Amino acid sequence: MADPPMRPGRGTRFVHGGDEHDPHTGAVSTPIYQVSTFAFKSAEHGAACFAGEEEGYIYSRLDNPTIKVFEKKLAYLEGADEGLAFASGMAAIHNLICHAAHGGHVVSGNAVYGGTFALFEHLAPQLGIDVSFVDTTDPGNIERAMRPDTRLVFVETPANPTLAVTDIAAAAELAHSRGALLAVDNTFSTPYLQRPLEHGADVALHSCTKYIGGHGDAVAGAYCGPREFMNESRDWRTDIGGVISPLQCWLLLRGLKTLHLRVERSQANAMALARFLEGHPKVERVRYPGLESHPQYAVGKKQMQGPGGILSFDVAGGVEAGARLINSVRLMTVAVSLGDCATLIEHPASMTHSTMSPEAQARYGITPGLVRIAAGIEDADDLLADLDQALAKM
Repeated sequence: MADPPMRPGRGTRFVHGGDEHDPHTGAVSTPIYQVSTFAFKSAEHGAACFAGEEEGYIYSRLDNPTIKVFEKKLAYLEGADEGLAFASGMAAIHNLICHAAHGGHVVSGNAVYGGTFALFEHLAPQLGIDVSFVDTTDPGNIERAMRPDTRLVFVETPANPTLAVTDIAAAAELAHSRGALLAVDNTFSTPYLQRPLEHGADVALHSCTKYIGGHGDAVAGAYCGPREFMNESRDWRTDIGGVISPLQCWLLLRGLKTLHLRVERSQANAMALARFLEGHPKVERVRYPGLESHPQYAVGKKQMQGPGGILSFDVAGGVEAGARLINSVRLMTVAVSLGDCATLIEHPASMTHSTMSPEAQARYGITPGLVRIAAGIEDADDLLADLDQALAKM
């Protein structure tokens, strides 16, 4: 009797999934093809490659072996047909909306990364794209915002920096009922904790700078989706030019192999910090999907395999109190971004989301005293001690 097919565990998929040893050398680690152009065997071969009649590399803006390995691996991990990598997360979002929503309408969550908000609010209208911002935690808001020309629904879940959780399946059903696509920014969860396509989303998007890179040394973005859509997106990337470098993809491939270990540790640290903060007298509210007090706790449990490594909380005293707390930490690093090995702490209203007006911040739940922590992989006791001594100075 034949052995049953192996069903690898989640961690094993990150180490081995989508990998192919270099066919020319047998190298276990994917080589960095740091090259701009590729030689043809002949004039006829070059013409056949350009015509799509033969497989072959032409120019790294079009395709590159190192980039291709990363794109295939990320698509495998997300359960998608194809992946596409970009020079940054914002380059990925820009390419996505140009392809999916040009000349049309986008319904976006109102709790999104500050760069995403700036793109949607200021640049998208100049590209002929109209964007409506709604609280997507209530599916009814999505439905009410839909128009005949709506082509894309875009959500972050969990959202940055409020940690609001959107029901992906409900959002997908509403989008598809009107002929629109659903794109989910999966940066906070990674495909280790959440696979949006399994819940009906069409596109899963990442700022790969964060957990996928994981070491604070790469800037990149990517999204994954169905083959026909992604082939069209590739043409858009070729012409717009937001291509990633082979070196960055090599760093991302390295990051993916340890992502499951880093996310587990980051998540455990975030949970410890959230529980500590929830009972602290100087903290007004803790926002973390792993706490039963989170308003979308049940939705998170349904679609996520863990609450992740990011939390935010409101300190009493507003902006001044938030700044005092951040200036008092000793171990945590005062910096934007997330998903690093080191724990990062920041003040969204004056940093990552400062492109929003005070009125928009208030409307979208970014309060003056909101502090965001992206838990790293240090020892939890050291992080707790650091936060405790910083709060004591308030």
